[in-house]
Amino acid sequence: MIGKKKHPPIKSLIAQGTRIEGNVQFHDGLRIDGEVSGDIRASDEKPSMLLISEVAKVTGQVHADHVIINGTVKGPVFAYELLELQPKASIEGDVSYKALEMHQGATLAGQLKPMAGIGGAVGEEKPPLKLAANNS
Repeated sequence: MIGKKKHPPIKSLIAQGTRIEGNVQFHDGLRIDGEVSGDIRASDEKPSMLLISEVAKVTGQVHADHVIINGTVKGPVFAYELLELQPKASIEGDVSYKALEMHQGATLAGQLKPMAGIGGAVGEEKPPLKLAANNS
């Protein structure tokens, strides 16, 4: 696909029926189907992907490059590249992201905070948006 980055492989799984109390640090990709009570943080060394499935529950901070949520998160989310909120996503906490994709049905109780993009800072003046319908 043109313009699509290759995702890191998912090498770790927290399976359904598993509950972890404490912080989790991972490399590459992590899929969560169980419960985590603690912060989840990807290593800064390589690109990372975190998938929180529809049966998963996370209580704590979430930090990764590409974050896909279809379960429940209670705590702030930091997606340094892309945040995907799937239809069954439920987040209670502020969300910081570089790019956001939100599907119908996802719920968020918190603030959306875009991160600074390349060559610009949050709150920096942007050029006016031109709509295709306004051809005048």
